[in-house]
Amino acid sequence: MKSGVSARIGMVNFINTAPIYEVWKSSVKRTDWQVVEAAPSELNRRLFMGELDLGFISSHEYAAHPDKYMLLDDLSISATGEVGSVFLFSKVAPENLSGARVLLSAQSQTSISLLAIILEKFYQVVPRYEKGAIGKHLSDLAGYDAVLAIGDEALRLSGEKIFPLQMDLGHAWHQETGLPFVFAVWAVREEFRQAAPDTVLEIHRELLRCRKAGLANLTLISALVAPRIPMPIEACVRYLQGIQYDLDAGKQKALQLFIEYLIERGEAHPDSLPLKICD
Repeated sequence: MKSGVSARIGMVNFINTAPIYEVWKSSVKRTDWQVVEAAPSELNRRLFMGELDLGFISSHEYAAHPDKYMLLDDLSISATGEVGSVFLFSKVAPENLSGARVLLSAQSQTSISLLAIILEKFYQVVPRYEKGAIGKHLSDLAGYDAVLAIGDEALRLSGEKIFPLQMDLGHAWHQETGLPFVFAVWAVREEFRQAAPDTVLEIHRELLRCRKAGLANLTLISALVAPRIPMPIEACVRYLQGIQYDLDAGKQKALQLFIEYLIERGEAHPDSLPLKICD
């Protein structure tokens, strides 16, 4: 049990982070590293405010405040095609959603912006967006024409029949662009990277080690986390096999394109390109 520079690390405790986080919880025993679990939107806020030093944040958050962050190399939550946990559940086809009521999960601005790009840029429709919580009671959703859900809430809703149509946003993006989509990145606050570069490097190495071990043991990881939904272990394995945790050249290209669209929409700072990645 080492002790060094303290670090506050933000972690999303969704099924899709399990190949990294479950290994981390069982094997990283550092009293000087404090892990904070929260929804993506809350981690965005905390890292921006300096309440965290590094952690998972949405791609949108990095693009909006590039002066504050650098990306950790080769880490992301991405998918090439279907992601399996970012869905637009709808009563009508996407091209018929102009003026329709669409409830947006408040958990991730990246998914909200991705949906807006898909509907407005790719399908040429503009719905009426309403941001809010996706409740556990299906009756709460009856008044909406479509619902954007992410993460574990999307996995739960995918088994329900209130919305006959399901559009996987990763698949819709890939169909249009031919590229993967980067939903989340690992970012470190610039001042922490400068003040504690060795600690950042050590945490980075641990994350990469956890990823390697987790991806080699997806059945065991799935057995631990599948009951949360609940979902069959085999289905959880298939879902996690569709998630990619690297940030290779193709994903960097995809992230750059997404940020270009965000800049067009006035949602990202022009200085977010080129990407700032620390090894």
